[in-house]
Amino acid sequence: MRKMISGTVLLLAAALLTGCGSGNGPAAAAKSAGVKAKSKPDSGSGEIEREVTLEVLGTGTSQVYYTLGTNRMVTVQLPWKMSSTLSLTTDAEKRVGITVSVVPGSVPDARGMLHAAACVITVDGKKVADNQGGKSDKMCEYNVK
Repeated sequence: MRKMISGTVLLLAAALLTGCGSGNGPAAAAKSAGVKAKSKPDSGSGEIEREVTLEVLGTGTSQVYYTLGTNRMVTVQLPWKMSSTLSLTTDAEKRVGITVSVVPGSVPDARGMLHAAACVITVDGKKVADNQGGKSDKMCEYNVK
């Protein structure tokens, strides 16, 4: 049994090494595997700017934890909104993005039960994330590219 496992591992390693040595790089390997290669953003020195808005809806006072360039936790009067311009300057930021998020605090519903407040993230005026009006217990998060 041990010989069979060792032989299988060696066979897989040889197959992987043979595929890597084809000289056509990862894109060719991905294409042959049926995976579409993602196009890379222009690696020019141009800066990309995105207008990002975080919102927490509801009434009353709540704590809000957010990541928008920096991590902060604030106590706010609802509804709350914060906007900022994110600049993507490096190739990595343009390719991978910058994560923004908002974790809304709890607010009482009509029956007095606490639940997560509604949150929304918009980028350049387009809604990109929400927690379904507070019905989801997940935070609002988006990777800005």
